[in-house]
Amino acid sequence: MVKGWIGVDLDGTMFTYHKWVGWNVFGEPIEPMLARIRQWLAEGKEVRVVTARVSVDLAATQRCYVTGQSFTGHQMVAAIRDLCVKHVGQALPVTCVKDVGMIELWDDRAVQVVPNTGRTVAEEWVARYNAAQGKVADPTDTDGKYSDHRGGDE
Repeated sequence: MVKGWIGVDLDGTMFTYHKWVGWNVFGEPIEPMLARIRQWLAEGKEVRVVTARVSVDLAATQRCYVTGQSFTGHQMVAAIRDLCVKHVGQALPVTCVKDVGMIELWDDRAVQVVPNTGRTVAEEWVARYNAAQGKVADPTDTDGKYSDHRGGDE
């Protein structure tokens, strides 16, 4: 088994999400992501659902602001685990906490950064692409265009 675990967000990543409907109401399955999870599990990787639907205090009672129903974190975890059994084929651990064992996070709201730089991965790829094209950022250019070292501007 691979060391570490892969975190996958629930709403918007594993299941569609458009607005909050109820504490135990989930969107439609997103099959490409679920297939990826099933593949990881078949490869012996550990996958956990990372969601803000639960808190650290699973015993705490919460009230759904749409339906008014009360529920606990334990009930939410049980509902999510049942959902995983139905669509992934097995129950997955459910958490709201990252730890040092997490090796990847798949999430519709995350922005990946290059470690120790503060730059996003997207910014890094653009910089590498532009460098490969012979372009450099012009610090005096405020409209975001790049000068071309080969003699012209784009």
